[in-house]
Amino acid sequence: MAKLWFKFQRYFRRKPVRFFTFLVLYLTAGSLVFLHSGFVGQPAVSQNQANPAAGAPAEGAELPFLGDLHLGRGFRDTGEASSIARRYGPWFKGKDGSERAKLGDYGGGAWSRALKGRVVREKEEERAKYIGCYLDDTQSRALRGVSFFDYKKMTVFRCQDNCAERGYLYAGLEFGAECYCGHKIQAANASEAECDMECKGERGSLCGGANRLSVYRLQLAQESARRYGSAVFRGCFRRPDNLSLALPVTAAMPNMSVDKCVDFCTEKEYPLAALAGTACHCGFPTTLFPLHEREDEQLCAQKCSAEEFESCGTASYFIVYQTQVQDNRCMDRRFLPAKSKRLIALASFPGAGNTWARHLIELATGFYTGSYYFDGSLYNKGFKGERDHWRSGRTICIKTHESGQKEIEAFDAAILLIRNPYKALMAEFNRKYGGHIGFAAHAHWKGKEWPEFVRNYAPWWATHTLDWLRFGKKVLVVHFEDLKRDLFVQLGRMAGLLGVAVREDRLLCVESQKDGNFKRSGLRKLEYDPYTADMQKAISAYIKMVDSALKGRNLSGVPDDYYPR
Repeated sequence: MAKLWFKFQRYFRRKPVRFFTFLVLYLTAGSLVFLHSGFVGQPAVSQNQANPAAGAPAEGAELPFLGDLHLGRGFRDTGEASSIARRYGPWFKGKDGSERAKLGDYGGGAWSRALKGRVVREKEEERAKYIGCYLDDTQSRALRGVSFFDYKKMTVFRCQDNCAERGYLYAGLEFGAECYCGHKIQAANASEAECDMECKGERGSLCGGANRLSVYRLQLAQESARRYGSAVFRGCFRRPDNLSLALPVTAAMPNMSVDKCVDFCTEKEYPLAALAGTACHCGFPTTLFPLHEREDEQLCAQKCSAEEFESCGTASYFIVYQTQVQDNRCMDRRFLPAKSKRLIALASFPGAGNTWARHLIELATGFYTGSYYFDGSLYNKGFKGERDHWRSGRTICIKTHESGQKEIEAFDAAILLIRNPYKALMAEFNRKYGGHIGFAAHAHWKGKEWPEFVRNYAPWWATHTLDWLRFGKKVLVVHFEDLKRDLFVQLGRMAGLLGVAVREDRLLCVESQKDGNFKRSGLRKLEYDPYTADMQKAISAYIKMVDSALKGRNLSGVPDDYYPR
């Protein structure tokens, strides 16, 4: 026997390839046996399953584990229960043959932890119930609340989570990448076969179709999000002259409260809730009620009959809140119907708010903006002009950070967006190390990255503006700070350069939807000022250069707050 074993060793020592081949075949055979046992194993039938009368779940109820990963779409056929055993094999059963997941017995090991995590997730997903496929119309949406798009990573859960967080009752997915929220469905059913598009971020899940919505009812929508705490206080305003036209929906509420009025207008799908003593009015911002002239809040200081510490306005002065309902009057966007012969730049130093300005321009004009570059994350968030070549002529203007003479002279006109360099540099540093809405890590601020960044980028902030003022053919200067402070007027100026007539009602809609998907939640407060004395001295010199150049063109200089500090 020893000789035989010695010969065996010597054989494989001389032929190592044969040894490894034998080893691979052995492991493969073992794996096939394991997989076979997993797929053919059938669960034993427990007494409860054999006798439905004995403790069986109610008709239509689902076992805790049997919901699949597609939110709200549980197994519709009880025969699919056996697929769990076929998928995971006999080890999934307990000693009595019943499913461990049903008993809550997961055992140990990585596989068991994975199963337990899946069960927890599916329990969370019980918040939603799929209710069907519905027609949708771009001119009259089926769900008229908040909407957002992601052409790369949209999932059913993400859409449901966003709608539930804002207190909506329904979440609908369309075209594989679009999410719509609402409190009621204002459309007819469609065939289930028409909701056939796979979610962009979740293989195997359906996210509606072309002009078709896969709609879910959110069972656990956060009631707190529907309260006025999630609505935006707009201020005290004088009663409009033509009340029935300005605020078309009215309800008498003897026991008035902010909650009741906001919830009432939210249910009616209006973005404005105006409290007037014991009356609640709902509507949109219009020229009849533009919300541009606030009154002293003391004029609205009448206490609510059902709330001790809140004001509910009077018959002459209204307290106004903006609800979570999205104003859809300015959400439609398309490419230019005819190729434009003018190339208009939206030029800015990085970090000066170019993406935000594009969002505002698209809402105000209804046309897509383009880009000198391609940013997939922007395209996936709905900037569809991002993929067009910048010379295509199909977009209303083109984003660019270029500052060379040749690049500037390629454009026929430009909107030059300028921002406080201290804020712009920090915003671009955050974007570079944290993404469009993220933040740079503390180590980046403290390390060599920040000083090197300021040394390279601060001069560019100045030369960018100087070059556009020098080589640009027709340049409209817009300060980021003025755009934030007086959006209505500045958007009107920008639309004028773009050659688009914009309705005032559409501009009012833009005001209420101005933030967009790429708003960073303020520059994160650092424990220290990242700008050293030497940095401030250099940046102050650049600010003076730009200020002098603007005044040399008979333009207003930089805002006072550009100077430190």
